[in-house]
Amino acid sequence: MNYQARQQRLQQTIHAERLDGFVVTHPANLRYLCGYTGSNGLLLFLNGHRTFFTDGRYTQQAREEVQGARIVIPKGSLLPAAVERMPPRKAARIGFEADRTTVIAAAEMRKLASGKISWKPTSALIMRQRVVKDADELRLIRAAVVMGAEVFEKALDSIRAGVRESEVAGRLEFAARQAGAEGMSFETIVASGKRSALPHGRASREPIPRRGFVVVDSGVILRGYCSDMTRTVYVGRASREERKWYEAVLEAQLAGIAAVKAGKTAGEVDQAARQTLRRAKLDRFFTHSTGHGVGLEIHEPPRLGRAQQERLEPGMVVTIEPGIYIPGKGGIRIEDIVLVTANGCEVLTPVSKELIEI
Repeated sequence: MNYQARQQRLQQTIHAERLDGFVVTHPANLRYLCGYTGSNGLLLFLNGHRTFFTDGRYTQQAREEVQGARIVIPKGSLLPAAVERMPPRKAARIGFEADRTTVIAAAEMRKLASGKISWKPTSALIMRQRVVKDADELRLIRAAVVMGAEVFEKALDSIRAGVRESEVAGRLEFAARQAGAEGMSFETIVASGKRSALPHGRASREPIPRRGFVVVDSGVILRGYCSDMTRTVYVGRASREERKWYEAVLEAQLAGIAAVKAGKTAGEVDQAARQTLRRAKLDRFFTHSTGHGVGLEIHEPPRLGRAQQERLEPGMVVTIEPGIYIPGKGGIRIEDIVLVTANGCEVLTPVSKELIEI
C-alpha cells in the first residue's frame, strides 16, 4: 500500500480547507492512511508532519504496522497528548472527523479548546479519497470476492430441508476461516421459507423447510477489505409464479449492472433496477436501495438509492442487489460486486445467478 501517497493527498486537502492540522481517529481511516489495525489510535497531521499516538497495549503493533508517521506512546489519553504537540503561542485551526466523533470525544475536545486551538468539524474528507480504490485495494477486493464466492459454493452443499439456518451459516464461516479470512464482513444472513421475506434475516435456529426460497448473504474480510454477495436458492420445486418472481429480480439486477457507468448518478442506477420491478408489478416489495460502496468497510459511499445525485467514477466498487420481500411467502435477493469503469463496469462476483433448486 502506498501510504505516503495517501497521506500527501490528504495533506493537500487539509491545505485546501485552510486548516493548520487534522486529527484522524476512525479505525478504517487510520488503516487506510498509515496501516494501523488496532482499536485505539490517533493520527495527527500538523505543519506537514505526521505523528501517531496509541496506548501501551499497542506499542509493538504500532511499530510493526504504522508507516509514514512518528510513533508516540503517551501515559494518558491520546487527544490531550496530541494537543500538547501543538504550537503554544500560535492559534491553530485543527480539523476533525465530525461525522465519526462521539459525544464524549466532542466534549473532551471542547474542554481542550483554548486560545491556541480552534476545532473545525469536517465531514468525509478522507472518505472522498477512499471512495475511488487504488490498484492495491482493487487487488485485495478481487481476492476477497473470489474467496467469498468459493466459501459460498462449499456451504451450498449444506442447504437442505431440516438443516438449521445457523448450521449453514456456521459451515460458511468455518470455510471462510479455513481459507484465510480475517473474519466476516457482517453477520451472515441465512433466511429460509417465509423468513426469506426478511431483508436482513440473520441465521436462526429455525430448520430449513421442505419447500421455499433460501437467501444467503455473506462476505469475508481479507487484509481489511470486504466482499459481499447474495444468492437465493430454492429447496424443492419452485412454482411457475415463484420462478417469475426470481426472473424479475434477476432482470432487475442485470438492468442495474447495465446502468453502471462513470458519469451516471447513483440514483440512475437505482432507477434502472426499480423500473424493471415496476414493470413486473413487484416494486412495492423492493424496500431498500439498489446498492452501496464496499472497501475497508462493508457500507461505504456511494449509496445507490432513490434520487442520489453522486456521480460514479472509475475505480469505485459497488454492490448491485435488488430484491423483493413478500410477507408470508418469501423473498429473493441477488447481489454482485462490480467495479465502475470509464465505459461501464466489470462484474467481479464469479458465481452463477441461475436459479438453483435443491
